[in-house]
Amino acid sequence: MPPEPPDSDRPNPWGAGESGAAGPTSPRTVVTAEGDKAAAAEQFNCPNCGGSIEIKAAGYTVTVACQYCGSTLDVTDPDVRIIQRYEEEVRKLDLPLGSRGKLRGIEWEVIGYMRRSENGTYPWDEYLLFNPYYGYRFLDTDGRGWTLGRQLTEMPAKNGLLGFTVDGEFYEPFYAQTRNQVDFVLGEFYWQVQVGEEALTADYVRPGKMLSWESSKHETEWTLGELLEPNEVPDAFGVEPLTGGGLPLPHQPSPYKKQSGQMMKIAGLAAAAIILFAIMFGGTSDPETTRVNLATNGVEQSAKIGPIELTRPRQAVTVSARAPGIDNAWIDLAYTLTDRDTGDVYEASNVVEHYSGYDAEGNWTEGSRSSSSKFSMVPAGTYDLTVDAAGSQWLEGQYAATRNAVVEVSIARGATFYSNIILALIVVFVPAIWVWIRHLSFESRRKSDSDFAGDDDDDD
Repeated sequence: MPPEPPDSDRPNPWGAGESGAAGPTSPRTVVTAEGDKAAAAEQFNCPNCGGSIEIKAAGYTVTVACQYCGSTLDVTDPDVRIIQRYEEEVRKLDLPLGSRGKLRGIEWEVIGYMRRSENGTYPWDEYLLFNPYYGYRFLDTDGRGWTLGRQLTEMPAKNGLLGFTVDGEFYEPFYAQTRNQVDFVLGEFYWQVQVGEEALTADYVRPGKMLSWESSKHETEWTLGELLEPNEVPDAFGVEPLTGGGLPLPHQPSPYKKQSGQMMKIAGLAAAAIILFAIMFGGTSDPETTRVNLATNGVEQSAKIGPIELTRPRQAVTVSARAPGIDNAWIDLAYTLTDRDTGDVYEASNVVEHYSGYDAEGNWTEGSRSSSSKFSMVPAGTYDLTVDAAGSQWLEGQYAATRNAVVEVSIARGATFYSNIILALIVVFVPAIWVWIRHLSFESRRKSDSDFAGDDDDDD
């Protein structure tokens, strides 16, 4: 795709009411080889089949492929010389030549079509669009989506070993240098084009855009393409939407990225609120403590704490136990919280234990010398806490001689239910994480088609 021709200051040959544009912001100038203003359109008969051909962009067009027989003609020759005879049946196009449609606020006319491929594989369609005020654009598709491209007048800036920058935006490499060819051509073009013509191409992408490099025996050029929304071309030209399928397009943005980012932000705010709520309304206050002296021979002993006044209609209670001096021993604990007035009973059990030793891997320890039990939604009232404790000693797998142990038991108003906090955080983050996983899966599928897949990781 060669550089665009000069601009034109001629009137809009489509009529002021048809183009949909209020008027040119920078008039485009096109002159013929003799220096005169080009006519809006010219007609001649195809020297191969006799069909009547109208040149839409007279003064621009260099070659035209007959819409009736497909022969490629040189319209710069006064006698309209046949460059290439093409007798096959003319392809039925998704966008017929001469059809008009408005894309991104500008009305374009389809004047040319090429079918291109990589030596017969991975084909794609390329339409040449024209507007007398805005020049040319390229509308490409491989059946998965439409890309509207424009020729760059300046070479992109090199960024790193492989990437390029255009207008401050970075484009990473996607398809390495590949040779492609023209398989079919129809309509008019502002450069000489024919079936079998070859060029080297390479592509660079960023979400929503593709930067394409192309080099032929005549010249080298860069094209910047913008991915269109699925309904834009069908709405503009009145054609059926593409069926799509297969892998995502190289420059197709992840449909989950924005959603996952928003959900992560919401989940973060919700998590902060949960933690703040736990700090403000969790924790304990007004502890009362008792000590139980035990002989670690398995004999149960009891102790009582009370009275304990609970003034709130419903509140949590935490009972903690600590035995700092035990080693290779455990203490079984049973708690009974009894309402003095009603006789209602709330029960819980726990254990404190600690073991240590030495083996082939060195010193080891196991267990914890402290534990806590929590009662939730205890009604207001006056309570007594009964503690039943039994200690046992262990040494090299056998019960040892009786030893003494001291366990401190405390009861306090309030509690922090860490398991509930963790569960709430999981519930908050699971939807966001699920959408984020779908985004990563989409990106993995998109990049799997790249010639540089595996060279870098997703940096989102």
